Amino acid sequence: MRKILLSIVLFFAAISSAIAQKLTVESFKLAGSDLTAQTQPRKDLNDRNCAVVKVQFVGELVNIEGNVIMPLVKRNNETWVYMPQNTRQMKVITKNYLPLMVTFADYGIDRLESNRTYVLTLLGNSQQQMQQSQTLTIKYSPSSATVLVDNKMVKGKHGVAQTTLPVGQHSYIVACNGYESEEGMVKLKASAPSNLQITLSKEAMATRNTVAQPTVAQQPVVQATVTNSDNISIPVKDGISIEMVRVEAGTFTMGATPEMENPLDDEKPAHQVTLTNDYYIGKYEVTQALWKAVMGNNPSYSKGNNLPVERVSWDNCQKFISKLNRITGKTFRLPTEAEWEYAARGGNKSRGYQCSGSSNLSDVAWYEDNSGNKTHNVGSKQANELGIYDMSGNVHEWCQDWYDKYSNSSKVNPTGANSGSYRVSRGGGWAGYAWDCRSSYRNYCSPGSRYNHLGLRLVLSE
Repeated sequence: MRKILLSIVLFFAAISSAIAQKLTVESFKLAGSDLTAQTQPRKDLNDRNCAVVKVQFVGELVNIEGNVIMPLVKRNNETWVYMPQNTRQMKVITKNYLPLMVTFADYGIDRLESNRTYVLTLLGNSQQQMQQSQTLTIKYSPSSATVLVDNKMVKGKHGVAQTTLPVGQHSYIVACNGYESEEGMVKLKASAPSNLQITLSKEAMATRNTVAQPTVAQQPVVQATVTNSDNISIPVKDGISIEMVRVEAGTFTMGATPEMENPLDDEKPAHQVTLTNDYYIGKYEVTQALWKAVMGNNPSYSKGNNLPVERVSWDNCQKFISKLNRITGKTFRLPTEAEWEYAARGGNKSRGYQCSGSSNLSDVAWYEDNSGNKTHNVGSKQANELGIYDMSGNVHEWCQDWYDKYSNSSKVNPTGANSGSYRVSRGGGWAGYAWDCRSSYRNYCSPGSRYNHLGLRLVLSE
């Protein structure tokens, strides 16, 4: 009996140690009376004294990634990190916890100052439960309808769509031309699979016939106006349209390819990715005018109709996309990380630039050195090889994927990890360094994060 009990204890101990844990920032502040940066200085590449960030953490800190002047200095449970002035963020890598991106502005410090010492205190919090999965079955009529769960299309057959998802709450949409779409939320429980039965109602004739003279109360399903085979314009409402560029299917090397200077560890290893389907991606980042037309509000810090919308969380973006799809009758979504990088690199027209459209960053991007600490009108820099604007700089852009490490294996239509704590964002922004803007650079945030340098770009599958 004791052996059985011991085995059970050891089993659950093993599970407990395998549960993903994440770091949290308890505090980040200037240590005004600490003179370490002055009494034990280190020069940056411009021969200026660095700032020092003292990272206090009870655990094994493996590395600090970012604009760091190596080596790190270990002092028991404190690690000294020398960083040039104007640095805005760092990524903390530990042995037993998920990586943590620390953006200093989130804690009231816009950027580091030379000769100053700062203290970053970290805490580790274990996830209380391992992620469990459950099956969701949606039976729908008519059988020609499209089913989306969490804004991802779920292929159905004979009016039945089935998918396996993490336990918890998920959104769904069932839509079909000529019928009123139905959407809602479903909560999956670990104890049993969930089933939905959805029968769509036919649209009233008056609604379907209002395409020529639409009203606010009766918003018709609008059709894309094709300007040429590679560009489409999709009207939304109030004279606002979405301009999109076609990206032809192809194979590319994703991640730290040779032209990418000083890549971080999570950009490695470079690996082959094949995208088997053409898709359309937004020619521009989603503007504040488009967001207001769909959502009726503008959460952005810097206001302007043609500025990119920002201070929108990943969760906010899903609500925006759901409403946009209802208005247009289309199935917009966020790009996968692979779709984003392939488009940023120029797709099958790529010329091997480090940034999207050029290796001369100022030609294509608004970033720290030229932004004046603000966003700029979309499309005011040069486009990349496909005619897409601002994929480097202006605002970071949410992707659909959960953040995960790369592997060596080749991928076909990858969609990222099945679950996680952080969603991917890409592209660099107005407040970021030049190295944030290379096409392989990866960032990530929790899905509820809202920053004034973080927006989105849309994708539409063919």
